[in-house]
Amino acid sequence: MEKHLFTSESVTEGHPDKVADQISDAILDGVLSKDPSGRVACETMVTTGLAFVSGEISTDAYVDIPTVIRKTINEIGYTDARYGFDSETCAVVTAISEQSSDIWSGDARGHAVQEGGAGDQGMMFGYATTETEEYMPMPIHLAHLLARRLASVRKERVLDYLRPDGKTQVTVEYEDGRPVRVDTVVVSTQHDPDVGIDQLRDDIRTKVVEAVVPDELVSSDLKLHVNPTGRFVKGGPHADCGLTGRKIIVDTYGGVGSHGGGAFSGKDPTKVDRSGSYAARHAAKNLVAAGLATRCEIQIAYAIGIADPVSIMVDSMGTGDVSDQELVEIVRKHFDLRPRAIIERLDLRRPIYRQTASYGHFGREEADFSWERLDKVDDIKGG
Repeated sequence: MEKHLFTSESVTEGHPDKVADQISDAILDGVLSKDPSGRVACETMVTTGLAFVSGEISTDAYVDIPTVIRKTINEIGYTDARYGFDSETCAVVTAISEQSSDIWSGDARGHAVQEGGAGDQGMMFGYATTETEEYMPMPIHLAHLLARRLASVRKERVLDYLRPDGKTQVTVEYEDGRPVRVDTVVVSTQHDPDVGIDQLRDDIRTKVVEAVVPDELVSSDLKLHVNPTGRFVKGGPHADCGLTGRKIIVDTYGGVGSHGGGAFSGKDPTKVDRSGSYAARHAAKNLVAAGLATRCEIQIAYAIGIADPVSIMVDSMGTGDVSDQELVEIVRKHFDLRPRAIIERLDLRRPIYRQTASYGHFGREEADFSWERLDKVDDIKGG
Protein backbone atom coordinates (compact mmCIF):
# COMPACT_ATOMS: atom_id res chain seq x y z
CA MET A 1 0.00 0.00 0.00
CA GLU A 2 1.45 3.35 -1.08
CA LYS A 3 0.97 6.22 1.37
CA HIS A 4 1.81 9.88 1.10
CA LEU A 5 0.87 13.26 2.55
CA PHE A 6 -0.18 16.27 0.48
CA THR A 7 -0.77 19.81 1.74
CA SER A 8 -2.68 22.77 0.30
CA GLU A 9 -3.44 26.21 1.66
CA SER A 10 -6.15 28.83 1.27
CA VAL A 11 -6.57 32.39 2.51
CA THR A 12 -9.55 34.51 3.53
CA GLU A 13 -10.90 37.44 1.54
CA GLY A 14 -9.12 39.77 3.97
CA HIS A 15 -5.66 38.49 3.09
CA PRO A 16 -3.80 41.40 1.43
CA ASP A 17 -3.18 39.58 -1.85
CA LYS A 18 -6.85 38.61 -2.01
CA VAL A 19 -7.90 42.20 -1.26
CA ALA A 20 -5.90 43.17 -4.34
CA ASP A 21 -7.45 40.39 -6.44
CA GLN A 22 -10.97 41.41 -5.43
CA ILE A 23 -10.37 45.06 -6.23
CA SER A 24 -9.04 44.16 -9.68
CA ASP A 25 -12.01 41.92 -10.40
CA ALA A 26 -14.50 44.44 -9.00
CA ILE A 27 -13.15 46.99 -11.48
CA LEU A 28 -13.45 44.39 -14.26
CA ASP A 29 -17.07 43.76 -13.24
CA GLY A 30 -17.72 47.51 -13.25
CA VAL A 31 -16.54 47.74 -16.84
CA LEU A 32 -18.34 44.62 -18.07
CA SER A 33 -21.61 45.70 -16.44
CA LYS A 34 -21.65 48.73 -18.74
CA ASP A 35 -19.57 47.51 -21.69
CA PRO A 36 -19.45 43.72 -22.19
CA SER A 37 -16.77 44.21 -24.86
CA GLY A 38 -14.53 46.27 -22.62
CA ARG A 39 -10.87 45.26 -22.35
CA VAL A 40 -9.36 45.16 -18.88
CA ALA A 41 -5.93 44.25 -17.54
CA CYS A 42 -6.01 45.72 -14.07
CA GLU A 43 -3.38 45.34 -11.32
CA THR A 44 -3.78 46.40 -7.69
CA MET A 45 -1.37 46.96 -4.82
CA VAL A 46 -2.57 47.54 -1.27
CA THR A 47 -0.46 48.53 1.73
CA THR A 48 -0.85 50.61 4.88
CA GLY A 49 -3.41 53.30 4.11
CA LEU A 50 -3.09 52.97 0.34
CA ALA A 51 -4.77 51.22 -2.59
CA PHE A 52 -2.95 51.72 -5.89
CA VAL A 53 -4.48 50.55 -9.17
CA SER A 54 -2.66 50.46 -12.47
CA GLY A 55 -3.07 48.76 -15.83
CA GLU A 56 -4.82 49.06 -19.15
CA ILE A 57 -8.55 49.55 -19.70
CA SER A 58 -10.17 50.13 -23.09
CA THR A 59 -13.85 51.08 -22.91
CA ASP A 60 -16.22 53.91 -23.75
CA ALA A 61 -18.06 53.36 -20.44
CA TYR A 62 -17.41 55.41 -17.32
CA VAL A 63 -16.59 53.53 -14.12
CA ASP A 64 -16.01 55.41 -10.88
CA ILE A 65 -12.93 53.40 -9.96
CA PRO A 66 -12.23 55.02 -6.55
CA THR A 67 -15.80 54.28 -5.45
CA VAL A 68 -15.51 50.67 -6.63
CA ILE A 69 -12.26 50.30 -4.69
CA ARG A 70 -13.68 51.71 -1.45
CA LYS A 71 -16.87 49.66 -1.71
CA THR A 72 -14.86 46.46 -2.18
CA ILE A 73 -12.63 47.18 0.81
CA ASN A 74 -15.70 47.95 2.92
CA GLU A 75 -17.45 44.70 1.97
CA ILE A 76 -14.35 42.67 2.81
CA GLY A 77 -14.49 44.10 6.32
CA TYR A 78 -11.77 46.73 6.58
CA THR A 79 -14.01 49.36 8.12
CA ASP A 80 -12.02 50.48 11.14
CA ALA A 81 -8.93 52.70 11.16
CA ARG A 82 -7.54 50.59 14.01
CA TYR A 83 -6.91 47.88 11.42
CA GLY A 84 -4.35 50.16 9.73
CA PHE A 85 -6.37 49.99 6.53
CA ASP A 86 -9.99 50.99 6.06
CA SER A 87 -12.30 51.87 3.22
CA GLU A 88 -13.07 55.45 4.24
CA THR A 89 -9.62 56.80 5.06
CA CYS A 90 -7.22 54.91 2.81
CA ALA A 91 -5.70 56.83 -0.08
CA VAL A 92 -6.73 55.69 -3.56
CA VAL A 93 -4.35 56.22 -6.48
CA THR A 94 -5.04 55.17 -10.07
CA ALA A 95 -2.77 55.03 -13.10
CA ILE A 96 -4.86 53.65 -15.96
CA SER A 97 -4.06 53.78 -19.67
CA GLU A 98 -5.54 52.20 -22.78
CA GLN A 99 -4.45 48.77 -23.93
CA SER A 100 -1.73 48.77 -26.59
CA SER A 101 -3.19 48.54 -30.08
CA ASP A 102 -0.49 45.99 -30.93
CA ILE A 103 -2.01 43.63 -28.35
CA TRP A 104 -5.62 44.61 -28.96
CA SER A 105 -5.37 43.88 -32.69
CA GLY A 106 -3.87 40.48 -31.97
CA ASP A 107 -7.24 38.87 -31.38
CA ALA A 108 -8.83 40.11 -34.62
CA ARG A 109 -6.26 40.07 -37.38
CA GLY A 110 -5.01 37.88 -40.22
CA HIS A 111 -6.69 34.54 -40.76
CA ALA A 112 -8.32 34.74 -37.32
CA VAL A 113 -10.59 37.68 -38.11
CA GLN A 114 -13.76 35.60 -38.08
CA GLU A 115 -12.69 33.29 -35.28
CA GLY A 116 -11.19 35.60 -32.68
CA GLY A 117 -7.54 34.89 -32.04
CA ALA A 118 -5.90 34.57 -28.65
CA GLY A 119 -4.97 37.83 -26.93
CA ASP A 120 -1.60 36.44 -25.92
CA GLN A 121 0.56 33.34 -26.05
CA GLY A 122 0.73 30.97 -23.10
CA MET A 123 -0.28 27.61 -21.70
CA MET A 124 -3.15 26.87 -19.34
CA PHE A 125 -4.08 23.81 -17.30
CA GLY A 126 -7.32 22.32 -16.04
CA TYR A 127 -7.69 19.48 -13.56
CA ALA A 128 -10.40 17.26 -12.11
CA THR A 129 -10.50 14.26 -9.78
CA THR A 130 -13.17 12.02 -8.28
CA GLU A 131 -11.83 12.35 -4.72
CA THR A 132 -14.50 14.96 -3.81
CA GLU A 133 -18.05 15.56 -5.02
CA GLU A 134 -16.80 18.87 -6.43
CA TYR A 135 -14.19 17.04 -8.53
CA MET A 136 -11.44 18.86 -6.64
CA PRO A 137 -8.41 17.61 -4.70
CA MET A 138 -9.34 17.07 -1.06
CA PRO A 139 -6.61 19.28 0.52
CA ILE A 140 -7.52 22.49 -1.34
CA HIS A 141 -11.25 21.74 -1.03
CA LEU A 142 -11.01 21.54 2.77
CA ALA A 143 -8.66 24.52 2.99
CA HIS A 144 -11.18 26.66 1.10
CA LEU A 145 -14.05 25.47 3.31
CA LEU A 146 -12.08 26.41 6.42
CA ALA A 147 -11.22 29.84 5.02
CA ARG A 148 -14.85 30.50 4.09
CA ARG A 149 -15.95 29.35 7.54
CA LEU A 150 -13.49 31.79 9.13
CA ALA A 151 -15.09 34.61 7.17
CA SER A 152 -18.65 33.54 7.93
CA VAL A 153 -18.19 33.27 11.72
CA ARG A 154 -16.63 36.75 11.62
CA LYS A 155 -19.35 38.35 9.52
CA GLU A 156 -22.19 36.62 11.37
CA ARG A 157 -20.55 37.66 14.66
CA VAL A 158 -20.36 34.11 15.95
CA LEU A 159 -16.76 35.03 16.77
CA ASP A 160 -17.03 38.80 16.77
CA TYR A 161 -13.42 39.35 17.80
CA LEU A 162 -12.03 38.04 14.50
CA ARG A 163 -10.60 40.42 11.90
CA PRO A 164 -10.55 39.93 8.12
CA ASP A 165 -7.07 38.47 7.51
CA GLY A 166 -6.54 34.74 7.80
CA LYS A 167 -4.95 31.61 6.33
CA THR A 168 -5.75 27.92 6.41
CA GLN A 169 -3.75 24.83 5.53
CA VAL A 170 -4.73 21.17 5.33
CA THR A 171 -2.53 18.08 5.07
CA VAL A 172 -4.27 14.93 3.86
CA GLU A 173 -2.95 11.38 3.97
CA TYR A 174 -3.49 9.30 0.83
CA GLU A 175 -3.47 5.55 0.46
CA ASP A 176 -3.08 4.25 -3.07
CA GLY A 177 -4.10 7.65 -4.40
CA ARG A 178 -7.26 8.07 -2.32
CA PRO A 179 -7.67 10.46 0.64
CA VAL A 180 -8.17 8.54 3.89
CA ARG A 181 -7.64 11.01 6.73
CA VAL A 182 -6.72 14.59 7.59
CA ASP A 183 -3.29 14.58 9.18
CA THR A 184 -2.78 18.27 10.04
CA VAL A 185 -4.84 21.47 10.03
CA VAL A 186 -3.31 24.92 10.42
CA VAL A 187 -5.49 27.99 10.98
CA SER A 188 -4.04 31.47 11.44
CA THR A 189 -6.56 34.23 11.98
CA GLN A 190 -6.31 37.92 12.74
CA HIS A 191 -8.09 38.95 15.94
CA ASP A 192 -8.78 41.81 18.33
CA PRO A 193 -5.98 42.44 20.84
CA ASP A 194 -8.06 41.64 23.93
CA VAL A 195 -8.94 38.02 23.15
CA GLY A 196 -6.92 35.33 24.92
CA ILE A 197 -5.06 32.72 22.92
CA ASP A 198 -6.70 29.83 24.81
CA GLN A 199 -10.19 31.13 24.01
CA LEU A 200 -9.21 31.74 20.38
CA ARG A 201 -7.82 28.25 19.92
CA ASP A 202 -10.83 26.60 21.55
CA ASP A 203 -13.28 28.66 19.48
CA ILE A 204 -11.50 27.94 16.20
CA ARG A 205 -11.42 24.23 17.00
CA THR A 206 -15.14 24.00 17.85
CA LYS A 207 -16.69 26.69 15.63
CA VAL A 208 -14.49 26.34 12.53
CA VAL A 209 -12.50 23.11 12.26
CA GLU A 210 -15.07 20.71 13.73
CA ALA A 211 -17.78 22.38 11.65
CA VAL A 212 -15.89 21.76 8.40
CA VAL A 213 -13.67 18.67 8.47
CA PRO A 214 -15.79 15.52 7.89
CA ASP A 215 -15.87 13.12 10.83
CA GLU A 216 -14.81 10.20 8.64
CA LEU A 217 -11.54 11.98 7.87
CA VAL A 218 -10.74 12.81 11.50
CA SER A 219 -8.71 10.48 13.71
CA SER A 220 -7.22 10.75 17.17
CA ASP A 221 -3.91 11.55 15.47
CA LEU A 222 -5.19 14.83 13.98
CA LYS A 223 -2.70 17.65 14.58
CA LEU A 224 -4.31 21.10 14.93
CA HIS A 225 -2.29 24.31 14.99
CA VAL A 226 -4.22 27.54 15.63
CA ASN A 227 -2.19 30.76 15.46
CA PRO A 228 1.01 28.81 16.11
CA THR A 229 3.01 31.96 16.99
CA GLY A 230 0.30 33.27 19.34
CA ARG A 231 -0.94 36.82 18.62
CA PHE A 232 -2.09 37.88 15.16
CA VAL A 233 -3.42 41.40 15.70
CA LYS A 234 -1.60 43.33 13.00
CA GLY A 235 -2.73 41.94 9.67
CA GLY A 236 -4.11 42.70 6.24
CA PRO A 237 -2.48 45.38 4.08
CA HIS A 238 -1.21 47.07 7.25
CA ALA A 239 1.09 44.09 7.91
CA ASP A 240 1.91 42.93 4.36
CA CYS A 241 1.76 44.50 0.94
CA GLY A 242 -0.86 42.81 -1.24
CA LEU A 243 -0.62 42.38 -5.00
CA THR A 244 -2.94 41.05 -7.67
CA GLY A 245 -2.00 37.60 -8.91
CA ARG A 246 0.16 36.34 -6.04
CA LYS A 247 -2.15 33.50 -4.98
CA ILE A 248 -2.39 31.52 -8.22
CA ILE A 249 -2.08 28.13 -6.50
CA VAL A 250 -4.81 29.05 -4.00
CA ASP A 251 -6.90 30.11 -7.01
CA THR A 252 -6.54 26.74 -8.76
CA TYR A 253 -5.86 23.26 -7.38
CA GLY A 254 -3.67 23.80 -4.34
CA GLY A 255 -0.49 22.59 -5.99
CA VAL A 256 -1.97 19.43 -7.47
CA GLY A 257 -1.11 19.10 -11.14
CA SER A 258 0.53 21.83 -13.20
CA HIS A 259 0.06 25.58 -13.52
CA GLY A 260 0.73 27.68 -16.60
CA GLY A 261 1.87 30.65 -14.50
CA GLY A 262 -0.78 33.17 -15.50
CA ALA A 263 -2.99 34.85 -12.90
CA PHE A 264 -6.72 35.40 -13.42
CA SER A 265 -7.94 38.43 -11.52
CA GLY A 266 -8.27 41.76 -13.28
CA LYS A 267 -8.23 40.18 -16.73
CA ASP A 268 -11.21 40.22 -19.08
CA PRO A 269 -12.07 36.93 -20.80
CA THR A 270 -10.21 37.73 -24.02
CA LYS A 271 -7.10 37.01 -21.94
CA VAL A 272 -6.60 33.27 -22.33
CA ASP A 273 -4.82 33.07 -18.97
CA ARG A 274 -8.33 33.27 -17.59
CA SER A 275 -10.71 31.93 -20.22
CA GLY A 276 -8.36 29.16 -21.32
CA SER A 277 -7.95 27.95 -17.74
CA TYR A 278 -11.71 27.97 -17.26
CA ALA A 279 -12.18 26.01 -20.49
CA ALA A 280 -9.54 23.46 -19.48
CA ARG A 281 -11.28 22.90 -16.13
CA HIS A 282 -14.64 22.58 -17.89
CA ALA A 283 -13.28 19.90 -20.22
CA ALA A 284 -11.38 17.99 -17.52
CA LYS A 285 -14.36 17.94 -15.15
CA ASN A 286 -16.72 16.66 -17.83
CA LEU A 287 -14.30 13.92 -18.91
CA VAL A 288 -13.98 12.70 -15.31
CA ALA A 289 -17.73 12.99 -14.65
CA ALA A 290 -18.35 10.95 -17.80
CA GLY A 291 -16.32 8.13 -16.27
CA LEU A 292 -13.43 8.23 -18.72
CA ALA A 293 -10.85 8.79 -15.96
CA THR A 294 -10.68 9.27 -12.21
CA ARG A 295 -8.01 11.96 -12.54
CA CYS A 296 -7.42 14.20 -15.51
CA GLU A 297 -5.18 17.13 -16.37
CA ILE A 298 -5.56 19.09 -19.58
CA GLN A 299 -3.10 21.56 -21.07
CA ILE A 300 -4.07 24.08 -23.75
CA ALA A 301 -1.53 26.39 -25.41
CA TYR A 302 -2.05 29.44 -27.63
CA ALA A 303 -0.17 31.83 -29.89
CA ILE A 304 -1.15 35.50 -29.96
CA GLY A 305 -3.54 36.30 -32.79
CA ILE A 306 -4.19 32.64 -33.61
CA ALA A 307 -7.59 31.19 -32.75
CA ASP A 308 -6.93 27.46 -32.62
CA PRO A 309 -4.75 26.16 -29.79
CA VAL A 310 -1.24 25.27 -30.87
CA SER A 311 -1.47 22.17 -28.68
CA ILE A 312 -3.87 20.19 -26.52
CA MET A 313 -2.64 17.57 -24.04
CA VAL A 314 -4.62 15.22 -21.79
CA ASP A 315 -2.94 13.27 -18.99
CA SER A 316 -5.20 10.79 -17.20
CA MET A 317 -2.30 9.71 -14.95
CA GLY A 318 -2.89 6.06 -15.64
CA THR A 319 -6.57 6.19 -14.66
CA GLY A 320 -8.14 6.52 -18.11
CA ASP A 321 -10.54 3.99 -19.63
CA VAL A 322 -9.11 4.94 -23.03
CA SER A 323 -5.72 6.23 -24.12
CA ASP A 324 -4.73 9.82 -23.49
CA GLN A 325 -4.58 10.43 -27.23
CA GLU A 326 -8.19 9.25 -27.54
CA LEU A 327 -9.09 11.66 -24.74
CA VAL A 328 -7.46 14.47 -26.74
CA GLU A 329 -9.68 13.61 -29.70
CA ILE A 330 -12.75 13.59 -27.46
CA VAL A 331 -11.82 17.05 -26.19
CA ARG A 332 -11.35 18.32 -29.75
CA LYS A 333 -14.75 16.90 -30.75
CA HIS A 334 -16.82 18.23 -27.86
CA PHE A 335 -15.04 21.44 -26.78
CA ASP A 336 -14.37 24.32 -29.15
CA LEU A 337 -11.26 25.86 -27.59
CA ARG A 338 -10.98 28.94 -29.77
CA PRO A 339 -11.07 31.97 -27.44
CA ARG A 340 -14.21 33.51 -28.91
CA ALA A 341 -16.00 30.16 -28.75
CA ILE A 342 -14.99 29.71 -25.10
CA ILE A 343 -16.29 33.16 -24.23
CA GLU A 344 -19.61 32.46 -25.93
CA ARG A 345 -20.04 28.92 -24.61
CA LEU A 346 -19.25 29.86 -21.00
CA ASP A 347 -20.94 33.28 -21.27
CA LEU A 348 -17.89 35.07 -19.90
CA ARG A 349 -18.71 38.68 -20.81
CA ARG A 350 -20.71 39.12 -17.60
CA PRO A 351 -19.81 40.97 -14.39
CA ILE A 352 -19.27 37.75 -12.43
CA TYR A 353 -15.62 37.94 -11.45
CA ARG A 354 -15.44 39.61 -8.04
CA GLN A 355 -16.90 36.44 -6.48
CA THR A 356 -14.19 34.30 -8.09
CA ALA A 357 -11.39 36.33 -6.52
CA SER A 358 -11.47 34.59 -3.14
CA TYR A 359 -11.90 30.93 -2.11
CA GLY A 360 -10.89 29.52 -5.48
CA HIS A 361 -12.07 29.72 -9.06
CA PHE A 362 -12.91 26.02 -9.26
CA GLY A 363 -14.99 23.46 -7.39
CA ARG A 364 -17.83 25.86 -6.59
CA GLU A 365 -21.47 25.37 -7.45
CA GLU A 366 -22.54 29.00 -7.74
CA ALA A 367 -24.75 29.55 -10.78
CA ASP A 368 -22.37 32.02 -12.43
CA PHE A 369 -19.48 29.53 -12.49
CA SER A 370 -20.39 28.21 -15.94
CA TRP A 371 -17.10 26.32 -16.32
CA GLU A 372 -18.23 24.02 -13.48
CA ARG A 373 -21.29 22.76 -15.34
CA LEU A 374 -21.48 19.08 -16.28
CA ASP A 375 -23.25 19.92 -19.51
CA LYS A 376 -21.12 17.81 -21.83
CA VAL A 377 -21.26 14.50 -19.98
CA ASP A 378 -24.12 13.03 -22.02
CA ASP A 379 -22.49 14.11 -25.30
CA ILE A 380 -19.19 12.54 -24.27
CA LYS A 381 -20.89 9.29 -23.24
CA GLY A 382 -22.76 9.30 -26.54
CA GLY A 383 -19.49 9.21 -28.45
